[in-house]
Amino acid sequence: MKVGEVICQVSLHTAASTSERIAFHTINRATGHRVERQFVDGETGEPVERDEQVKGYETGPGDYIVLEPEEVAAAVPHSDKTLSVEAFVACREIDDVYFDKPYYLAPADRGAADAFRLIRDGMRAKKVAALAQTVLFRRVRTLLIRPYGEGMMATTLNFDYEIRSAAEAFADIADIAIKDEMLELAEHIIRTKKGKFDPSTFDDRYEAALADLVKAKLEGRKIEVRKEPVREKTVDLMAALRESAGMKTAAARKTTSPGKAKARSPRRKAG
Repeated sequence: MKVGEVICQVSLHTAASTSERIAFHTINRATGHRVERQFVDGETGEPVERDEQVKGYETGPGDYIVLEPEEVAAAVPHSDKTLSVEAFVACREIDDVYFDKPYYLAPADRGAADAFRLIRDGMRAKKVAALAQTVLFRRVRTLLIRPYGEGMMATTLNFDYEIRSAAEAFADIADIAIKDEMLELAEHIIRTKKGKFDPSTFDDRYEAALADLVKAKLEGRKIEVRKEPVREKTVDLMAALRESAGMKTAAARKTTSPGKAKARSPRRKAG
């Protein structure tokens, strides 16, 4: 990591991983053997060996410019493994839509610890993040680096051309004036559901269901088909808000109401 003339040897660690997810293989139902993936010619149907597979850019229907492996390798930037800081910015300046993948950034060895702490603590004191560039997986990537606990967090950023227009996504949202009563009811519902972010409370129900399915198959148990919850269609938004607010208020009273206080036993006087 290079900041001006300050150089700090750092190591990049993946902060998020999918290795714990259940993985499946494709097998032949008839034989139980694993199926192998094979590339075939789209016209002849004949298998194409790896040495004969090249990249191509389509210029027209059925017309391609062939790019040889050495040509692609020559065009791709070489990684010099330098994380060059281009600028320091306020964290709020970066729109969350640009965030891609998080990495942990730590000193590569004890000799780099002092320079690492100097950069980290300086950024924390000024409440800024660093914009840096490096080559990751043969692509030049921009990273947003922020102090994070005892280390730092480096988040790869999407390029501007990769971000879809929000205006297009929201184009069909009608501009309707919300009545004060409706807004007050909505605010009331939000207040009753106020909480704190705790990632440990969020369950990956899909992974849990797959794990239960695999376990049931291994144990030879009958697979129970889960019934879909009945969902009632709400036509009147105002009625839905009132009903939801009423339910939340009743639930709040039930959990916070102390009920009838129990009579305390009189204290005995010391004899």
